[in-house]
Amino acid sequence: MSGLALALMAAACTTTETAEMAASPDNAVDAAARRAWAERCTDFDEWDKPGPPFRIYGDTYYVGTCGIAAILVVGRAEGDVVIDTGTENGAEIVLANIRTLGFDPRNVRRVFMSHEHFDHVGGMARFLAATGATVTASAPAAAVLRTGHVSTDDPQAGSGHPPFSPVEDDALEVLDPEWRAITAAGHEFKPIASPGHTLGATSWTWQECEGGECKRIVYVDSMNPISDDTYRFSDHPALLAAFRKGIADIAALDCDIVLAPHPSAAKMRDRLLGEAPLVDRGGCRAYAAAVAERLDRRLARERGDD
Repeated sequence: MSGLALALMAAACTTTETAEMAASPDNAVDAAARRAWAERCTDFDEWDKPGPPFRIYGDTYYVGTCGIAAILVVGRAEGDVVIDTGTENGAEIVLANIRTLGFDPRNVRRVFMSHEHFDHVGGMARFLAATGATVTASAPAAAVLRTGHVSTDDPQAGSGHPPFSPVEDDALEVLDPEWRAITAAGHEFKPIASPGHTLGATSWTWQECEGGECKRIVYVDSMNPISDDTYRFSDHPALLAAFRKGIADIAALDCDIVLAPHPSAAKMRDRLLGEAPLVDRGGCRAYAAAVAERLDRRLARERGDD
């Protein structure tokens, strides 16, 4: 039976049966679902292309599309957490993927986010309306969520980012200014300021356990130094300094499994196919080093060194 057929079989099970299968570590359904995603999706795929959900480790699942990540952390009695919702159409795929796994989207109580661009949060309002959850975001990101328009200070402000449905104030919580950890879904989530790609970008880390073995998962923001045609990172020394600090903070993390808002940025497909390890203690250092190299190249171009 193909991986896709097994994934569809899992989707056809009752909620209780599917949840029981999802709770058992490293079973055939897990392996089939991971391969089904890798067979369905390509590197840097379309943002709204559906892909089957799969378990990453323990109670942490991938529920996003082929091109945009969304992460579900199941807390059962404590309620669940989702990180990122994708576009407005993508949010419907995320909701469907949660149901396919046998979980109820209405059990999602908290939503966290990476950065305030429409491809990752354009579906936030729709997702919150469907679940009744609240979203927690950094102050700059919260300001964008309230309006549905990219900030005028965003490096990509002139790139024509489309507006998206704004989030109501009563569904929005601003991160603690001290960036303290948040306990939700039976886990402790630590936010990490990661500005650069946007002003309000945030990475997240939490511990996940499976079969008595615990791993540290890190969902690293895109941290890609790209912009519209007029923006120069070298003209914004405060943001540049915060960018450098965020890179260093990611490199220094205790990190076993690295994930990213664009799954291909973390080589997700290769890792699901076994061409690279899913668990990699050097994953965050490698991710940070690649970001630092791209930033250095960008600054060199701005200086005219190329």
